[in-house]
Amino acid sequence: MRTIQRTPDGAIVRDVAAIGAAMVAVGASFGAVAVAAGVPAWAAVTMSVLVYAGGAQFMAVGLVAAGSPLAAVLAGLLLNARHLPFGLTLADSIGRPVWRRLLGSHLMTDEATAFALARPAGAARRRAFWLAGVLLFLAWNLGTVLGVLAGGVAGDPAALGLDAAFPAGLIALLMPTLRDRDTRRVALAGAVLAVLATPLLPAGLPVLLALAGPAVLALRNARRAAAAGRPAPDTGGPHDEAAEAVTTAGRPVRGKGESC
Repeated sequence: MRTIQRTPDGAIVRDVAAIGAAMVAVGASFGAVAVAAGVPAWAAVTMSVLVYAGGAQFMAVGLVAAGSPLAAVLAGLLLNARHLPFGLTLADSIGRPVWRRLLGSHLMTDEATAFALARPAGAARRRAFWLAGVLLFLAWNLGTVLGVLAGGVAGDPAALGLDAAFPAGLIALLMPTLRDRDTRRVALAGAVLAVLATPLLPAGLPVLLALAGPAVLALRNARRAAAAGRPAPDTGGPHDEAAEAVTTAGRPVRGKGESC
């Protein structure tokens, strides 16, 4: 008899729970910070449910408290523009019905995307995305409610090192994809470009510039495919190779934040 610990879905739930625990803590910090900044409790909870943007929510609360709501909206759009390529990559995995696409786009985070791309394309990737997306959404909102109730007790997540949990989880999830030489090159180029641009550009733009690396790789693969007279390969190729290795091991790589 197969137990949940032995099934692929059970392994995803276990690994998502590890990241979800950190997300609950950071969500609690957001709820506390929002209330301390003068945001009504109901507004903080509603923001987590309807916006669900993690780090962008922290920034928005600070800008709103400073009297710049328009800047908060523009900065949030800028910081979350990275979800455009995420959506293009996961379009088939989310599903065809309009309601699934709308809901999937709302639940799409860095972590849910990473969990999905660590699985082979098809049903396995679809299940991974929805499991991770729903569970992490619930974890963030549970944390927000706890933070609102606790007031200012949670404090700053950086003081406890919780802000490092999400990027560490993402790195662990995506490490297998770096076995591919081209992927390593574009990842390094994008990282260097982002680091060099950070002192010169507003927050969010360096991350968008880093996407130039994967864009160049996708364009080159498309040209190679056209020259060979065959369809362009799936841009998730390196991820699929990593997913096969992960699946062979019987569980995803253990490893999110900018969050949502």
